[in-house]
Amino acid sequence: MRKCLLSIDWDYFIHTQKENWGSYIENTKNVINLWYKRYIQAKALGKDIQKSFRLSSCIDGFWEKIKGNFIFAKGIKAYVSDSHALSYNIARKQGCNTVYLFDAHADLGYGGLSSLDFEVNCANWLGKLLKDNWIGEANIIYSPYTAEKPDYFKPINNAFNVRYPGFNDLDTGIEVSAVHICRSGAWTPPWLDERFAKFVDSLGTAYELKDCPTRKWDTTNISFSDQISYMLA
Repeated sequence: MRKCLLSIDWDYFIHTQKENWGSYIENTKNVINLWYKRYIQAKALGKDIQKSFRLSSCIDGFWEKIKGNFIFAKGIKAYVSDSHALSYNIARKQGCNTVYLFDAHADLGYGGLSSLDFEVNCANWLGKLLKDNWIGEANIIYSPYTAEKPDYFKPINNAFNVRYPGFNDLDTGIEVSAVHICRSGAWTPPWLDERFAKFVDSLGTAYELKDCPTRKWDTTNISFSDQISYMLA
């Protein structure tokens, strides 16, 4: 029986300038402190960091479009977390053998096949599911704003069943057993967290919150000592 995990990264909807692309470790430093550091650096140059990130209009009506291709199973399990690595555990726990990923990143592993020998993390969880034989198929629907190309993952693409369909190329009637929405706070700005919460709620399905702490974003009350601390982060 085909069981599908629908996994959605919040960064799918966020357009940013090239200087903000990067690879980060998921920790408090990068999930919140780094954003204050960026704010301070930008302000020193007379720039507003919030203008460097734009939320895509494709977020409007996203769930309606999703439900035109996917059928949510009765009693479907839904999860929300900060790290995308949780998708690995969800797919295993729910017995999913197929993943549909909406993301700005493929999360297949960024060092070729050898990157799948490392422990599960936000950058390789999908490749690990394939390598560990938990799933037999991965479908990656890239964000319109992605900086990646499928060719970046040739060794993994050749070793496993990986597809890169466009949103409009998806089949209809795909039954989903579990949904995971991740915030990816190291890549997505905290001032959009309220909009993220609204996006999650608009799914219209009860969900389990897993390790997705509230981020405080207050640029009007940053003390001098706070600024020093953030700049040293």
